[in-house]
Amino acid sequence: MWLRPIVRKEETMAARGSCFPRQRQVLFLFLFGRLCLAGAEFGRYSVTEETERGSFVANLAMDLGLGVEALAAKRARVVFDDNQQHLFLDSHTGDLLTNEKLDREKLCSSAEPCMLYFQILMDNPFQIYRAELRIVDINDHSPTFQDKVMILKIPENAEVGAAFRLERAQDSDGGMNGIQNYTVSPNSFFHITIHDSDEGKIYPELVLDKALDWEEYQEFSVTVTALDGGSPPRSGTAAIRIVVLDINDNAPQFPQEVYQTQTPENSPVGLAVLKVSAEDVDSGVNAEVSYSFFDASEDIRATFQINPVSGEIMLRALLDYELVKSYKLNIQAVDGGGLAARCVVIVQVLDINDNRPELIMSSLVDEVVENSPETVLAVFRINDRDSGENGKAVCYIQENLPFLLRHSVDNFYILMTDGALDRESRAEYNITITVTDLGTPKLKTEHNLTVQVSDLNDNAPAFTQTSYTLFIWENNSPALHIGTISATDSDSGSNAHITYSLMPEDPQLALTSLISINADNGQLFALRALDYEALKAFEFRVGATDQGSPALSSQALVRVLVLDDNDNAPFVLYPLQNASAPCTELLPRAAEPGYLVTKIVAVDRDSGQNAWLSFQLLKATEPGLFSVWAHNGEVRTTRLLSERDATKHRLLLLVKDNGEPPRSASVTLHVLVVDGFSQPYLPLPEVARDPAQDVEDVLTLYLVIALASVSSLFLLSVLLFVGVRLCRRAREASLGGCSVPEGHFPGHLVDISGTGTLSQSYQYEVCLMGGTETNEFRFLKPVSPNLPPQFPGKEMEGSPSLRNSFGLFSY
Repeated sequence: MWLRPIVRKEETMAARGSCFPRQRQVLFLFLFGRLCLAGAEFGRYSVTEETERGSFVANLAMDLGLGVEALAAKRARVVFDDNQQHLFLDSHTGDLLTNEKLDREKLCSSAEPCMLYFQILMDNPFQIYRAELRIVDINDHSPTFQDKVMILKIPENAEVGAAFRLERAQDSDGGMNGIQNYTVSPNSFFHITIHDSDEGKIYPELVLDKALDWEEYQEFSVTVTALDGGSPPRSGTAAIRIVVLDINDNAPQFPQEVYQTQTPENSPVGLAVLKVSAEDVDSGVNAEVSYSFFDASEDIRATFQINPVSGEIMLRALLDYELVKSYKLNIQAVDGGGLAARCVVIVQVLDINDNRPELIMSSLVDEVVENSPETVLAVFRINDRDSGENGKAVCYIQENLPFLLRHSVDNFYILMTDGALDRESRAEYNITITVTDLGTPKLKTEHNLTVQVSDLNDNAPAFTQTSYTLFIWENNSPALHIGTISATDSDSGSNAHITYSLMPEDPQLALTSLISINADNGQLFALRALDYEALKAFEFRVGATDQGSPALSSQALVRVLVLDDNDNAPFVLYPLQNASAPCTELLPRAAEPGYLVTKIVAVDRDSGQNAWLSFQLLKATEPGLFSVWAHNGEVRTTRLLSERDATKHRLLLLVKDNGEPPRSASVTLHVLVVDGFSQPYLPLPEVARDPAQDVEDVLTLYLVIALASVSSLFLLSVLLFVGVRLCRRAREASLGGCSVPEGHFPGHLVDISGTGTLSQSYQYEVCLMGGTETNEFRFLKPVSPNLPPQFPGKEMEGSPSLRNSFGLFSY
């Protein structure tokens, strides 16, 4: 036994119970080309009734030409038309087995052959194979007569050879196991003959072999036996009581042999369906007619009853069109003399729309992976037990859903996705399949489905910002939390679980020694204290990776700015505070007010307002004689010097930054007042040093050594050049003076440009006295002096000054 698939190219939507989605019929041509829907020729299987559960019927895998694994992969399943699971498919062996004991008489009643129709459904691609199962009858029922005693009234003038029809025996078995013969017990008056009825069944007749004589026998009995064709045969008996009647000349007569009537199936019990009447022209007892059912089945006797006097036929039970569409009643009218007449009443049951359409689900997938192509979610069948328009149905789903309903064969329908779904747009769909018949009033059935869209890792983590800027103060404590980065993933489950990691780009940065990240929440921590002066800013990338398969990731740029803290005190470049001999500034006694004595040069390694320096005069030998500009550190005289002013002055100045809290450094300045450059240089006596200042001097020593070593070659060449020029000037000075050159400055002029916090440049020409043992200065003449703004128009000629211990330069 095998099944051959036949591909169907189109299915009519006008078939009974046709089902289609509203406004989507135009998509069917496209879908017919996309799906493989197959029907199949009927495959016939058979099984004997009363076979034990689990009995082998056939190997479905072999019949379909598939392997067991392929059959399991296609999710093959068996669906019967009556929605009962009479057979089941063993997925491990491919065998089709009985799921219950099958009773042919219960399933098919007296119908022969007894056929159960079913379908075999398979996916990938979706296919339907039609098959039928025949229930083979066994002789498990004996014939039975409705009446165990039948009364047969025969007039004494009945002719020999007259035949009297008997009621048939009933046998639930069919075919050869049904009734095949009747016999009558041995007697001298009757024999029995067999005839075929219009319904295809045999019925017995009792034939008179010998004339009856009422005076000899008024009553006697015989036994009739019904035999079936089973092996061994079964039988049933009934007694026939023969009543011999005196002469009755006329039998009752019905006006018509066949009566037809129609009754709605919702008719109440007790309703009069039809009234029959027979007339008898005799008189007296022979004219009294009684009515009864003749040769009626149990079903007829349970549904109808007849009034024996009036002949009115009434309902004894409710009618059901879906079970029995028409009844054939054999009515017998018997008069008082035993003569009978028969007629047939055909009752047509009218269908009303009393059955809602049924939706029988055969397979259901309640979860679909997003981004999957068109996927079959459900296969179901609709059925309406009514007939005509009452049995036609349409079905549809809600509008604006990404799903389609499609009609297949044998009233099967497919619910499928209309393209790929996106879980991030919608993770769950509630679908209502509505089936409505075309009867009056319309009846409908709704079936609700919930379809979950399972997640696919199709979304990479997304940072809340494309780049992050974080700030941290220098000198921070280790393991300080400096900020948090965050990414989101619109997927779900493990596909949305994000881990964070550092992605260093510059191998020289040694990022792992600076920053760490919490892989679970994206918190960033500084691993060590940072120094603004060494590292002002750095940047790196952070990766966010989900745990999907394959994993998806994204990156964001993180820039860390180190904020300056006021952790460096100002450092004084000039005058040097760690020299072995103090630095002395020379001040001419004839200096004008506002005369620039010197300029304090200081720097601060901090930045911003932490490096904004201010200068303050804390202490002076002669208060009121000197002042310091707060913003540039220039030390100037505030008045003319008098004879009473001391020749030696010691100034204590403070250099302070603008940080919070502020840091400061002190500067000690020695000033020597001289009357002229011919006066010998008198060094100031040693001044007691402050221990705190000694500490600062040690710190600055290394800086001075570095600066001296770098500029040693340059200073040496300058000194040699200046020395040669000074010697030449000394010889000229012995002849009467020193001239100031015009135009471009000659090489023996030294240009001292402002550095550090110096804001102006000064140039001087130095002339020395010749022939003296001390080589003291004759004068120091400024060339093109730059005057401070508070002393406009003042000339510096004739006011020589000496600015350092070498006696060569002035700032």
